[in-house]
Amino acid sequence: MSDLATVLEVTGALGGIGSLGYAKARAPRVYWSLVGLPVAWGRFTLTYRSTMDVCDLTVQPSGLRAFMVRNVARRDVQPVPPKVRRLRGTSTGLRVALRLPAGLEPADVAAASERLRHAWGVHSVNVVEIKPGVVELRMTGYDVLSRVRMPRRIKAGPMVVPVALREDGSAYVRDYRKVPHALTLGANQSGKSMYQRNLIVGLAKLPVGLVGIDCKRGVEQSAYAPRLSALATTPEQASNLLEELVGLMEKRFDLLSAHKVAELWDLPASIRPVPLVVLVDEVAELFLVAAKKDEERRDRMVMQLVRIAQMARAVGIYLEICGQRFGAELGKGATMLRAQLTGRVVHRVNDKQTAEMGLGDIAPEAVFAATTIAPDRPGVAVAGDSSGGWSRIRTPQTTPAEAAAVCRAFAHLAPDLDALASFRPAMPAEPASDDAPSLVKPQPVAE
Repeated sequence: MSDLATVLEVTGALGGIGSLGYAKARAPRVYWSLVGLPVAWGRFTLTYRSTMDVCDLTVQPSGLRAFMVRNVARRDVQPVPPKVRRLRGTSTGLRVALRLPAGLEPADVAAASERLRHAWGVHSVNVVEIKPGVVELRMTGYDVLSRVRMPRRIKAGPMVVPVALREDGSAYVRDYRKVPHALTLGANQSGKSMYQRNLIVGLAKLPVGLVGIDCKRGVEQSAYAPRLSALATTPEQASNLLEELVGLMEKRFDLLSAHKVAELWDLPASIRPVPLVVLVDEVAELFLVAAKKDEERRDRMVMQLVRIAQMARAVGIYLEICGQRFGAELGKGATMLRAQLTGRVVHRVNDKQTAEMGLGDIAPEAVFAATTIAPDRPGVAVAGDSSGGWSRIRTPQTTPAEAAAVCRAFAHLAPDLDALASFRPAMPAEPASDDAPSLVKPQPVAE
């Protein structure tokens, strides 16, 4: 009987170990919640002071505190680490709020993030400033970008679209009222199109107008035609469409002037025009010309794009520009346009210069991160903005068929704009249903 009990105990132990190993590989959130979080919490609690000391994140106490410790507590004066204000666990890691003592700044903590990651045995440590003097360490216990699962709670707003998952487990969102225009760069098969699909899926569910410019004969954006208010598939159409957009922008400025307001969102909802998002699939097609006679059209398009980027935010027209490269070699006006694109997302690129085009002028330290994205991880990108902050992100898997289905489901939200009526795309044919009756008359089998 005792032998049977021993066998059962050993079998149960091996089964438990095997289950944990399976969970670590296939269900990292479960493994983190059961094993990783308690271990990391204990390691952080036990080694916090010594880790801060060896990472040079301590300062000498104030004179009053040193006097009280030396003369009242009768103890040796020790360097002071940041004070832990809050410690909580999440399904992906740990969040620690630290109150920085005088003499430390957030940049000091950010510079030591790699050393903190190794000291506490977590996958990554990201430092975010919450308010002056308080930073938050966002630790992840495993690689959350290996299998993208968007968080359940995501910031909502009239022009807020969740697009990807950040490296710290939070959602990366496009907030058009804060970052009106953006540039997305990436090589072939880098996940750039998937990023745009996720963006279109999010925008399709909002009461906004979508305008597509896809000079590759519409091979990317034609599937989204039910949700588009306008679509240009050639450089000639793009030039005419941009002229109409500039005219629409000027009319909206007249409306703002008549009501003595500074931007679209200050207008009453009853007379507020619908916001527009202009999606440019491959910006190089607007710049490159094959003949000298096309240069005038190219210059006119570039000037119109620059005008929209400079002024259209106030009237609710926003730009999303994608491309493989975007530098001065494209021609006159390229760098001027790029300077107006506040948001930057760079996927895997073929050369360092492309990464510098997208990130070098706003977050130079992010250039190296963009050049080290592995080819076998499509969808991984580096997102930065003009504040100098940046983070790694990855978009969830979305197929073209899924994006097209969402556009058909929300086609009723596509506004009819008189100025763009001539550019309204034709509706694509509905996909054949498996339950549709067969048009082939069955014939009896001859014996």
